[in-house]
Amino acid sequence: MKPWRKHLPLLVTVLLSGAALVHGPIAQLPDYHDFADQTRLFGIPHFADVFSNLGFALVALWGLVKLTPSGRHSRMENGWAGYRLFLMGLLLTAIGSSYYHLDPDNARLVWDRLPIALACGGLLAGVWGDTRQRSSTMLAAFLGVSAILSVAWWYFTEQAGNGDLRPYLLLQGLPILLIPLWQWIYDMPRHDRRVFAGALLLYVIAKLAEIGDHQIATATGAFTGHTLKHLLATGAAALIVANLIERTRVSSLAHVMPLPEASDPPNGSVAKSSSQ
Repeated sequence: MKPWRKHLPLLVTVLLSGAALVHGPIAQLPDYHDFADQTRLFGIPHFADVFSNLGFALVALWGLVKLTPSGRHSRMENGWAGYRLFLMGLLLTAIGSSYYHLDPDNARLVWDRLPIALACGGLLAGVWGDTRQRSSTMLAAFLGVSAILSVAWWYFTEQAGNGDLRPYLLLQGLPILLIPLWQWIYDMPRHDRRVFAGALLLYVIAKLAEIGDHQIATATGAFTGHTLKHLLATGAAALIVANLIERTRVSSLAHVMPLPEASDPPNGSVAKSSSQ
């Protein structure tokens, strides 16, 4: 690895943080809670936006059930603290986002944004541990606290009349840039890099769908941009979880079915020797 490469993630983080400081506070859009989904089904308001959170819970439970026993696996142990935080954040997102969309307002939005921030921090820590081959426990704890503070900063500045989303947006933006950068610098397997690239691309498209909530609803007449955002983000999370499960499964099979020793004679030779 060329020595200058390892400094790129820190440089990107410093530049983004500096740009955020220079830019000044980023306020929440005044009509943020005005979602296109106004359906009521089975007595549930905004049914599509609420129900589409189910996917987050299913993916999170799938990952926790399959990966928790593999937490000490050689290909999982370094990143596991981060990935565990990611999965817990994903599960809490299903709960918090459903709660928020039942009756959207700033007080409920805290419980939507907080688990999303935790999931982003966990994913960042997990990949850092994977690529650096170091335990992600301390970084996961640091980013978990940072996630809580980023949402608290937005909420209290919003209450003061000058809402500022910069820390929260920074925590969402850094994984999109740092994850592929780390994987390139530390030469992660090509399959891992492709899966994470696909997942991050889906997440970016999901954010664009969120911005175009009403326009997508008008164009399709079937579903809204925010509902689509939930579905695309669920797909992104499922890609990551499936890759982690496959990674540990393939590695475990290699240990269970080792190749024959080079010194072992072929079966035919053994049989021939026995018959002589």
